Formats: sequence, structure tokens, C-alpha cells
Amino acid sequence: MRNTRALTMIGVALFLALAAVVVAAQWIAGQSASNSNKVAVALLDISMGARITPELVHMVDWPASSVPPGAMTDIKALEGRITRANVQRGEPITEGKLAPAGTQGGLSSVVAEGKRAMTVRVNDVVGVAGFALPGNYVDILVNTQSDNNGDHLVREQAISKIVLERILVLAIAQESSRDDTKPKVVNAVTLELTPDQVEKLDLARSVGTLSLVLRNQVDPQSANTEGATKSSLLGEAANAGVPLPRSLTTTPPPAPAPVAAAP
Repeated sequence: MRNTRALTMIGVALFLALAAVVVAAQWIAGQSASNSNKVAVALLDISMGARITPELVHMVDWPASSVPPGAMTDIKALEGRITRANVQRGEPITEGKLAPAGTQGGLSSVVAEGKRAMTVRVNDVVGVAGFALPGNYVDILVNTQSDNNGDHLVREQAISKIVLERILVLAIAQESSRDDTKPKVVNAVTLELTPDQVEKLDLARSVGTLSLVLRNQVDPQSANTEGATKSSLLGEAANAGVPLPRSLTTTPPPAPAPVAAAP
């Protein structure tokens, strides 16, 4: 009798314990569901400029407290959208990484609103030995002749000056992928510029020689320089008096011939 009663008590205790586990699991699941949102996440690495298809994304539960700003929560709204930046596998897809709805594919889809894309010819030296890759920032240096403020009596001097700063490299040759970090020597680089910068760059390449200067990607500082001239390079004393052309020098008039006195 005692054994039967003990077994009954053990059975009741096990049942209550199992019921407590089930209730706790359901409560935890309910809490998780209420504290998470469905977010679109990349199934594969998606390159910049690619068109999103259903095979590239899926919906996952994401903690509501850490959902990235602009995260896409409707997978149907993603179909046909173009990426304007690379998206890594497992990364939430945000509106900021997508071109505006209706944008067609290609490089034009990754050009920021209000900006323009312009290509300049480079070589292994001008292009920073191939280290200026898509996604990097460069400064534009021009080497030309100064006009000496219109003073034609002074010989023109060569001058090198940074004319544009923190310019985004969109593509090198025909490649716009930002995944490859291996240097590539190419003959053309496409840059993202404002309309004003486009005009300056077009003028700069017509009046002198351009060079790209690679800069730190997270450095926003602007450098106001006066440009380097031969005078500043060698010192003011070395170029203090630049001789004028012979045709412009002034020679004193000859002295009058002596007049013989009358006898």
C-alpha cells in the first residue's frame, strides 16, 4: 500500500514537472515571438548593382530591440530592387543599400542622388599603382602652369594643387565590385562627383596633368593648401628674381656722342 502511494506521488510530481516545463517553453516562445520582427536577410553575397530575386533573400526573426534602421520587412517589396552597395550573406537588407524603386541595373543605379559619374584616364602612376579601388576615396591633384594673375612680365611657374577632395571611386575600367581588394592597374577610373566638381575636373584635365591621391576612407578632414610651386619647393631665394625674356628687358639709351668745340 505504501509503495503504491509513493509511486502515485512520484507520478504526480513528474506530471507536474513536465507540465511546468511545457508551460514555461510556451511562455518563452510567446515572449520571443512578441519581441522579434520579421526581417529580410541575404541568403548569398549580393554584389553592388545586382537585381534582387526571391532566391537571394529570406525572412528571419530578428530581435525587435536591434532591428537595423530601414530594414526591409516585406519580401515582396524587394523583388526587382537594385542594390547600391554590396550585401553580405546573413546581413539584413536595408533601404539605404537599395537604389530607388524603378531604377534599372548598371552603374547608374549606384550613383547617389544629386551626383554624377565621370571617367578619367589614368595609368599605373596616376592611378596610385592600382590601389584606387571601387569604394575608396581619393583627392584629385592637378599640375599646370600658373597665370601669375595676368602679369605677362613675369614668367609662368608650374604649380601642383589639390583641386578636389574625398572623391568616391565608383569603378575601375568596367569593374564596380567592392569585394576584391587586390590592386589592379587599369587605364580608366570612374568617380562620383557633384555637378560643380564635374566642371572643375573637366577643366583640370584640359589645362594640366591629373593625379589621384589615395586617402584614408574614414578621414573626413579637408586640407586647404596654397599649392606647391618651384619657389615654394626650392625656397623663395632660389626663385626670387626670375629673369625676363630678352624681348621684354629695357636697355638704357646710348649716351650722346661728344660734340667737338669750335676753334
